[in-house]
Amino acid sequence: MSISAYKQTIRESASPKQIEARVFARITGSMEQHRANWLAARDKFARTAVLAHGLRDAVAENRVLWSRLRTDLTDDNNQLPTELRANLLSIAMWVDRTCGVVIGGGDGLPALIDVNQNILGGLSGQRPTPAAVTQDGTQSHAQAV
Repeated sequence: MSISAYKQTIRESASPKQIEARVFARITGSMEQHRANWLAARDKFARTAVLAHGLRDAVAENRVLWSRLRTDLTDDNNQLPTELRANLLSIAMWVDRTCGVVIGGGDGLPALIDVNQNILGGLSGQRPTPAAVTQDGTQSHAQAV
């Protein structure tokens, strides 16, 4: 079976929620692969090397995903409850800002991963778990809200 036929089969047999979960899992996994190296990097120069080895692409892809979600959430035809849409829009704006900070070599990668994992858990029917405060005292979006 060709790859395009396989992708077509997935689109026809998977629900939109399952497809979203797959995309979140793939992107979050890509960012997670770089977490240890990111945390070990002590300055922007060292973080630039981590970004150059694939993290920049993963964070940029995460930013695009959340941008598309933001567009969908602002669509008048979106059927999610208003409060949930507002909360997700708030998260989407935070993700956009934090992705920019991370791409610039700043803090925030673990928080981005935590938020995505919580969204992925929600798509899978699991309750989100509160993320721990990081060593430098920063909080994830879930803790700040």
